[in-house]
Amino acid sequence: MKKLLFILLFFLGLNAINAQVEYKIITSIESIVPNGLGRSRLISSDEERDFENYTTAQTEEDNNRNKSKRSDLRVKNYEETKLLNFYNIGGIRFQNIASNDVLVSSKINTMTEAGWELAFVTSAVESDSGTEDGQGIFITRYIFKRTK
Repeated sequence: MKKLLFILLFFLGLNAINAQVEYKIITSIESIVPNGLGRSRLISSDEERDFENYTTAQTEEDNNRNKSKRSDLRVKNYEETKLLNFYNIGGIRFQNIASNDVLVSSKINTMTEAGWELAFVTSAVESDSGTEDGQGIFITRYIFKRTK
C-alpha cells in the first residue's frame, strides 16, 4: 500500500512540475471623450503570435533591425464587445459605467468557466487635459492564466 501511494505521489509530483501555464489578456478601452463622441470596447484576441519573430537584440556589434512587416503583426481575428462611453452630452454617465461593469463581469465569468483564472489587473488613463484636448481613454488589462 505504501509503495502504491509513493508511486501515485511521485507521478502527481512529476505532473505538477511539467505543468505549463498560458496567459491571455483581455483589454477594455473606455472613452472619456466629452459629449459621448469616443468609442469604448472590450477586446479579446483569438490569434496567437510569437514575439520572438518580431524581436531583435541590439548590441554594439550588431544593430540590425527586425524587418518584419507591420501587416504581419496585425491580428485580424478578435472579439470586439461594445461598451458605453463614460460621458454623454450631460457629462459623466454613471448608468454607462454600471452597464460596462456588467459586460466586463460577464466576460470575466465566461473566462473563468472556460478554466481561466484572473491573475492580474492593471489600468491606466490618458485623461482630457483641458478645453483644447478633447481626448481621453481609460484602459484596463485583465490578465488571465490557466494550466495547459
